Amino acid sequence: MTRLRRTATAAAALAFTAAATAVFGFAGPASAHVTVNPKEATQGGYARVAFRVPNESDSASTTKVEVVLPENAPVGSVSTMPVAGWTVAVEKRKVDPPIEVHGSPITEAVAKLTWTAAGDAGIKPGEFQEFPVSMGPLPQVDSMVFKTLQTYSDGNISRWIDPPAPGAEEPENPAPVLTLAAAAAPSASAGPTAGAVATNDDDDDADEGNGLAVGLGVAGLVAGLAGLVLGGLAFARTRREPVAKS
Repeated sequence: MTRLRRTATAAAALAFTAAATAVFGFAGPASAHVTVNPKEATQGGYARVAFRVPNESDSASTTKVEVVLPENAPVGSVSTMPVAGWTVAVEKRKVDPPIEVHGSPITEAVAKLTWTAAGDAGIKPGEFQEFPVSMGPLPQVDSMVFKTLQTYSDGNISRWIDPPAPGAEEPENPAPVLTLAAAAAPSASAGPTAGAVATNDDDDDADEGNGLAVGLGVAGLVAGLAGLVLGGLAFARTRREPVAKS
């Protein structure tokens, strides 16, 4: 009976552990991975992005981060922002056919960016670091996949290199992905509206009315001057005529 009780207790404990793992995910800590932020940009434009690198180790620091730019989506201009305690090396590759940047053909593009920590500047357990990059013009593709290697001070390497699969769950070691949206088409400039045309017509009518009023005013002024002249002549003639004696 005691043995049966112990067996039942052990079975119940295993069942509880399995249920807790399935429901609450107690089997192990969730795996954080390298990401690119923001996650979206526009084709043909320039973008400022940051590769966010969390440290997953409990005892080692991240001392090197390598980001590989996709070969199928070359970018003509890539520049990095200084990160305190880190140096960056830029590797380039030949591009054939050349890509055009501001009307000039470019035969080389950045292939890889490698950040290396100096001294004690590595990303320590429980911390993360961002590595800002400016790039463009962005290619005419739906997305850019940046395969990334994260090296720790104990020699371990996390390989964030798996591209996403349409309709599938996130891969075990996902690579950072930058989604690119098509640029908005420029809207055609609209012609003058009916209201604007009507307003112009009203302005023309007003100008014509003002001209007519001015013309009538000038005519009235001329007529008044003529009346004054005729009245003066008649008065002068009356004074020259002799007065009849009674």
